[in-house]
Amino acid sequence: MSVPRIDCHQHFWHYEPSLFAWIDEPMAVIRRDFLPSDLAPELQRASIDGCIAVQAPQSLAETRFLLSCAHQNPFVRGVVGYVDLRSKELGEQLREFTKDPHFIGVRHIAQAEPDPRFLMQPDMLRGIALLQSFDLAYDLLVYKNQLPAAIELCARLPGQRFVLDHLAKPGIARNEWQPWADQIAMLAALPNVAAKLSGMVTEADFRTWSPAQLKPYVDHALCHFGPERLMFGSDWPVCLVASSYQRWVDTLASLLAHLSAAQREQIFGGNAQRWYRLPAKSSPR
Repeated sequence: MSVPRIDCHQHFWHYEPSLFAWIDEPMAVIRRDFLPSDLAPELQRASIDGCIAVQAPQSLAETRFLLSCAHQNPFVRGVVGYVDLRSKELGEQLREFTKDPHFIGVRHIAQAEPDPRFLMQPDMLRGIALLQSFDLAYDLLVYKNQLPAAIELCARLPGQRFVLDHLAKPGIARNEWQPWADQIAMLAALPNVAAKLSGMVTEADFRTWSPAQLKPYVDHALCHFGPERLMFGSDWPVCLVASSYQRWVDTLASLLAHLSAAQREQIFGGNAQRWYRLPAKSSPR
């Protein structure tokens, strides 16, 4: 039985300017609806068997919308949704959503918070600490200046599974390296943290990026997380401002070509299935 190929990071949305103010003019190509019917042919062309839908707007309605997408489209294997981690009603929200097996993780858009130590605020820390009892992963969406707090958080909660989104968005377009590189190594030293190879093309120059420019960042992640804690993610449709879906799949495959077939299978699906506790399904290919 082959390992299903899973895109561990993509989004669906009905575009509303007030909810998507971060989509500025250089990203205008994604100012429209993106729904499962738009993604399905991309997955088929790239031989990707399933995906994990990740929240964009921060609302309970967003989580319910993504779960409805999963119910109606079998290729949506799981949902990393939003709950209010600082709410006194968090337990009730988690009990509601975990009745649905598609609800596999939680994310807060910490990168938008002005406090670089937002993740270590007492109410956030309490909320994230509750996720372990529901067997949910927590996605870390942070900028590189928030990595010290992310490292502290993950060390504080060793029983909680964490997933770093987009390698903390290093400044690839400016060839930035430190302190990002050392902080990624520190985060990867914690065995309860995995990372997504996603969101890289939009941290490079949209028009001129090349695989060679991305290679040092991928190699650094491989060196420290290893093939057993890295996952392929497209960040579709956000990636479309810099790359087609297929181009990113092909680029990452080329950057991982030196690995064994078994290691590539893990990055392109097996690790997502294991880390997010996805139900085991055989690949249709």
